[in-house]
Formats: sequence, C-alpha cells, structure tokens
Amino acid sequence: MNLLDGKKIANQIKDEIAVQVAEMKAHGEKVPHLAAVLVGNDGASLTYVGSKVRSCKRIGFESTLVHLPEETSEEALLQKVAELNANDAIDGYIVQLPLPKHINEEKILMAVHPDKDVDGFHPTNFGKMALDMETFIPATPFGIMELLRRYDIETEGKHTVVIGRSHIVGRPISILMSQKGKAANATVTLTHSRTKNLEELTQKADIIVSALGVPDFLKADMVKEGVVIIDVGITRVPDATKEKGYYITGDVDFDKVAPKASHITPVPGGVGPMTIAMLLKNTLLARERRQN
Repeated sequence: MNLLDGKKIANQIKDEIAVQVAEMKAHGEKVPHLAAVLVGNDGASLTYVGSKVRSCKRIGFESTLVHLPEETSEEALLQKVAELNANDAIDGYIVQLPLPKHINEEKILMAVHPDKDVDGFHPTNFGKMALDMETFIPATPFGIMELLRRYDIETEGKHTVVIGRSHIVGRPISILMSQKGKAANATVTLTHSRTKNLEELTQKADIIVSALGVPDFLKADMVKEGVVIIDVGITRVPDATKEKGYYITGDVDFDKVAPKASHITPVPGGVGPMTIAMLLKNTLLARERRQN
C-alpha cells in the first residue's frame, strides 16, 4: 500500500508557484491577488479560509478576506460580489460555501464573474471544462487529477467508479477522468444515492473516487485487491475523548481498506491540501489571463 501524500505534493506545487511569484516581484510585475468571502462563523469554513490566507502569504500572493456577519442579506452579498467583480486589483476570488440558509447559493455563484471564478463553479467555466477547453477547473477535481499525474497512477482504460454526483466534485471528476490526456482516458461509472448495485460496481473498480461525505462508508469487502482509492470525504465526528471535541475522518474505512489498496489518500492530508494548492494555481492562471 502506497500513500498518496497530498500534503507533500501540495507543498511542491506551492514551492513552484512561489518561484514564479518571486520572478514577478523581481521584474516589478503585479503579483496574484486572491480574495475570499466568508459569511458567518462556520468552524470548518473558518479553518479552510484561514488556511488559504496562510498559503497566500507563504507563496507571495496578495490576499483579502471579506468576513461578513451571519445575518448579511442576499442583496448585500450580491453587492459585495459586484464590488469584487469590478475591483481590478483582485485577480480571482471565492465565495466560501456553505452560505447561510436565507441566501440562495446558486444566485450568488452565478453573479461571480467567470474570469474571476477561481473555484470553477460558474456555468461558463463548467461548460468549458466539459468541452475540454482551457478554463478554471474546480479545485478539488483539479487536485485529484494532479495527484494522479504526479504519482504516475495508470488510468488509461481503467474502470473508475465515482461515488457522489455533486457539481463540486463527483460530476466534474467523472468528466475529467473520461477525457483524453494524462490521468484520464478512464472508463468512468458515476454512482449516487439511487444506484442499486453499488457494491458490485466498487468490487470491480480499478480506481474509486469517493465524494459522499459519509464517514467510513466504503468498507474492505466493497473493494478488490490492488484498487486505487481517492477519499474526498471529510467529516467532523463528535468525540468527547478528543482535545478538540471531534475527530476528522473520510468516506473510507481506512484501516481495513488500506491493506487491500495499491494506493490510497489519507484523511486528513490527502485531497484537502491539494484543493488549496490548485485554487492558488487557478489564481495564478487568472492573473496571467488578466495581464494578457
């Protein structure tokens, strides 16, 4: 069993970007500027946004955090999005999800200008991705693809089963892995809550990407020997015995599944760090496009 160490690869990517940013500074050029909009005080969102801000500082990006109160109205948030769209100093930005229940997430994401949508959620960017055109690829699927490429995981002709059909991970990764190119050319089956023969499919899969958000869902008897496991799930499970009052786990019953796998991502330390690294890569791309 080989660990797919997302933390290590993410740090490599950040180091590569830092070199490019240092060259920009040396030539007196504008460095990339990433902004994040956070509404409310969701614990996981605060942690994630904080990590983004620290990563920006480490590699030399400019960063802006727009932290709005939980009771912010949809209208006020749309106004803030319009301001970020019009701000030439900012190359790209994200609106951290989930948003409070009184705000329509789709309406907000549609208002983000496609050229600054470094999360890759806007229909314009999603459509370009599906057509294999250059665009912003959603950061988590982008990170998975990069992890597969850098570990030279053979995907061509392999049967990949994706568990979960969200627009953020499941659907885009199923498209990307079925396209032409490195870490692609796979035969992909996209499964979801209505799939009736899930275990039959996972038992035959060469590669499994689980993006369900259900702790320890994928058991050892659901996979074959030598399978490649990409665990996208990350759930805080309450546990009074832990210092923080919870522990973090993925979709995969790691201790039981890992011995059967040829490669597997840990949680935490697998896909999560890659998501932030690829968000930074998208911001670098946004800056390049705006300069051109």
